Amino acid sequence: MDSLTPTTAGRQEALAARYGAAAIPPAGPWNETIAGMLAHRSVRAFRPDALPEGTLETLVAAASSAATSSNLQTWSVVAVRDPAKRAAMAAIAGGQKHIEQCPLFLVWLADVSRNARLSEAEGVALEGLPYLEAFLVASVDAALAAQNAVVAAESLGLSTVYIGALRNDVVRVAELLDLPPGAVGVFGLCVGYAAVPGEVKPRLPQSMVLHHERYDATREQTQRAAYDAVLGEFSARNGMGPDGWTRRVIGRLGAIKAMAGRDKLVAALRAIGFPLK
Repeated sequence: MDSLTPTTAGRQEALAARYGAAAIPPAGPWNETIAGMLAHRSVRAFRPDALPEGTLETLVAAASSAATSSNLQTWSVVAVRDPAKRAAMAAIAGGQKHIEQCPLFLVWLADVSRNARLSEAEGVALEGLPYLEAFLVASVDAALAAQNAVVAAESLGLSTVYIGALRNDVVRVAELLDLPPGAVGVFGLCVGYAAVPGEVKPRLPQSMVLHHERYDATREQTQRAAYDAVLGEFSARNGMGPDGWTRRVIGRLGAIKAMAGRDKLVAALRAIGFPLK
């Protein structure tokens, strides 16, 4: 008789998919929510099927339920349906056609403009607003809200993919969305029904990201080599070339041209009126 219960077997399968069979972490608590989170995968091909009525509002309710620093709620989101705007954003993002293809495209904003308007209306200066901390808090708020929306979407049988390449030209995105000073599109999100089922992409083993009491990278080179092999096999299976993680990091960060304009982000933020000292 198999000693694995269905729950245990499912847990082992999910962890093996996420980390590779040789890097499964010790057994721990498990439920459907955790199983759904471990099944996350980015999707870049969507069916044209419309979403059920009220889906957008449900996802925003989930987003609004995320933690937010000091309850400042320094995020907003713009649902973009106009085909011309979508095409322009796909071009900004390097030709990512799924932006035009998905039934719901959301642009998540780091948004301190509400607080700026509050300051003006109340006649009170907000001295902390123009500092990097305020931008960082707003960006974290937007990311937390969006991830809540992603978890909610996937629980409804939908698929998603983040579009960080909107930051290639935050000025143009601000123009397209008529953003006020103090609001910037930090990333987009495609939501819809997957046209092709994808495979869970292996992540770094927990031994590389989880530290106890102190940061310890003494075994990192060996662990990285093992992960390179796992990710390389995944990439080859999915038609993404044979490169492992090391080569992909070098390709993404090794040359300024790979930033596709994001190396000028600070100047661009200031150009659209984001207060940043």
